Amino acid sequence: MTDTIPHPAGTWLEPRTRSLVDHADLMARMGKQQAVLLGETHDRFDIHRWQLHVAAGLLATGRRLVMGFEMFPRRVQPALDAFVAGELDADAFLEKAEWKTVWNFDPDLYLPLFHFCRQFKVPMRALNCYRALVTRVGKEGWDAIPAEERDGLTPAKPATMEYRQYLFDVTGGARPDREAKSADHLAFDRFVRAQQTWDRAFACNIAYALEDDPEALVIGIIGRGHLEYGYGTPFQLDDLAITRVSVLLPSDEDFESEETPIADAIFRLDTSDRAQPQRRDPPPLPEQHR
Repeated sequence: MTDTIPHPAGTWLEPRTRSLVDHADLMARMGKQQAVLLGETHDRFDIHRWQLHVAAGLLATGRRLVMGFEMFPRRVQPALDAFVAGELDADAFLEKAEWKTVWNFDPDLYLPLFHFCRQFKVPMRALNCYRALVTRVGKEGWDAIPAEERDGLTPAKPATMEYRQYLFDVTGGARPDREAKSADHLAFDRFVRAQQTWDRAFACNIAYALEDDPEALVIGIIGRGHLEYGYGTPFQLDDLAITRVSVLLPSDEDFESEETPIADAIFRLDTSDRAQPQRRDPPPLPEQHR
């Protein structure tokens, strides 16, 4: 049985204690972590604004930041470095980062985050692997992939039954068109292996960022399905001995308590702010500024 707890817009709620927490206190605690993972729904502007605001709060703690992005495979890392260094404008950056090929959501969703990194010289890190690797692991299994084709990844720690059930449920459960009729069905293994390849890629590349700068705080910009309940990337980070990790998620609704906390803290969004901002032509400059 779940209990619904009021969660007003503009506030943080901590599932573990089922209580509201102060923003400044939460940011101070998050500033002591190795990684803070900000879950997202990819096509929502309000969630990306929330990520930007949290990143600004973490910057204010004084920690040196690195921001990692699910949106980029490792092979485009030089483009991220060049953009932060001021060597590419936004259009050239998106082209060199193969945005239309590897992600292709509206870049305006993410550009404020990219410009934040450039403005404050926060290193950007590509967290993803090449897409064909995910497909191959799902189809053939990890052991069938030659070492030189693993894109720097190590094998994922096997999924728990709880994670399998979560993935089965969020992908539609026992649908009539689906061979797998339960989370432990052999036919579901392919999907789980593919999902875990992404989970492990994000974890490995966060670990590499911390190897390069052990004192940094890595902010992960990652789809929430890889983070909820600690099943995906947090589980893989723990396997890599990265244990000071927190997951922050946005929400549109009051909180319903569960036995397993969905995140370390949840921010209630103002849903009236959900739409994409409308572009307006700038007003004419005053006479003295022409």
